[in-house]
Amino acid sequence: MPEYPDITVYIERLRDFIIQQRLEKIRLLSPFFLRTVVPAIDSIKGQKVEDLKRIGKRIVFCFSDDFYLVLHLMVSGRLQWKERGAAVNRKIGLAVLDFENGALLITEAGTKKRASLHLVRGLENLAEFDRGGLNILNASLEKFSARVMSENHTLKRTLTDPRLFDGIGNSYSDEILHAARLSPVKLSRTLSDEEMARLYFACRSQLELWTNRLRKEAGDGLPKKVTAFRSDMAVHGKYNQPCPICGTAVQRIRYADNETNYCPRCQTHGKLLLDRSLSRLLKQDWPRTIEELENRTK
Repeated sequence: MPEYPDITVYIERLRDFIIQQRLEKIRLLSPFFLRTVVPAIDSIKGQKVEDLKRIGKRIVFCFSDDFYLVLHLMVSGRLQWKERGAAVNRKIGLAVLDFENGALLITEAGTKKRASLHLVRGLENLAEFDRGGLNILNASLEKFSARVMSENHTLKRTLTDPRLFDGIGNSYSDEILHAARLSPVKLSRTLSDEEMARLYFACRSQLELWTNRLRKEAGDGLPKKVTAFRSDMAVHGKYNQPCPICGTAVQRIRYADNETNYCPRCQTHGKLLLDRSLSRLLKQDWPRTIEELENRTK
């Protein structure tokens, strides 16, 4: 799912293309993509885009007359900028926003169509999409600490909870926790002052690092490679590959459709975290430390 760095760069590039451009037509290609009926989607036809902003992992197109088009790309949704009147592959196409100077294509790969589009009018209706998460890049260490300590959850859950923090998902939370040298299952209220500071600065540095990298890759266009698995990531998606810091094989915990990746030496003092499915299946055969795992592998 596109997270803070991806959404930020999308918005920055879109500003260059569509600010003060008039929306001439909306081509809806998927009947389930648009989730609102009132106001009618044609209400913004002929209106200009006055601004773009981010609410969590959503992109908000701010139109004249207090209209807001709210786009959530979910896992597989992507944006492409094409020439005016461009066609789109109907297998992946969700909608096309035709502007005076070009066309914004909204696509979604895969069979699970989860991306959504809402049209609302008025700031009070737009506010319903705000889950209340804190933007770490605009927050002090004190505010960050208070938010972390507000509930006692694992650090992985804390960072990815949209009610607590804004725009962090599965992939960048792995990178943040690795940079902070903290276990993903450590409980938030057990952090020392020094660990809290490490987590705070890791959040800021990783989000800034990846936003800058994506800016550079995108250049003057929209990002073309928006993915949760990148070759230059430290641990996310790197199961069984060497940690770039210590060389230990990266491990993972699987749950539902997600997984957490971590380095057992840098983050968990050599201990292997229990995988909900495999550890229950293997029971006593499940290795407890990285040394035990490496010995069995040998």
